[in-house]
Amino acid sequence: MNSKSPYTIDVEVASRFVPDQSQPADNRYVFAYTITLRNVGKTGAQLLTRHWVITDANGKVEEVRGDGVVGEQPWMRPGESFEYTSGAVLETAVGTMAGTYRMVADDGTHFDAPVPAFVLSIPRTLH
Repeated sequence: MNSKSPYTIDVEVASRFVPDQSQPADNRYVFAYTITLRNVGKTGAQLLTRHWVITDANGKVEEVRGDGVVGEQPWMRPGESFEYTSGAVLETAVGTMAGTYRMVADDGTHFDAPVPAFVLSIPRTLH
């Protein structure tokens, strides 16, 4: 998106494996991810909905849609950010997530804030 747009949300993601909630013997791998949304546009904006596409290493795709994130629909002035942590459960040790946040600007304009694909993976072990 053109960085001069008044409607720009930067998205940063950090993901991690959660071993104490995972059961690899049962094909259950739990991951946590922390998302930081930063309004780098020129107008305030509120997050309305989320849409995730979660793909595991077997090619199984799950789509998740819903209102807000972690029960909130944060509103951010230009320069403000909002951070939250959520999770995903996969049947494989590796997967990806990507998606979009549907936003509404203070002037009523609806726009999407894309979330680039990020990897969910158990840590590599070296022997």
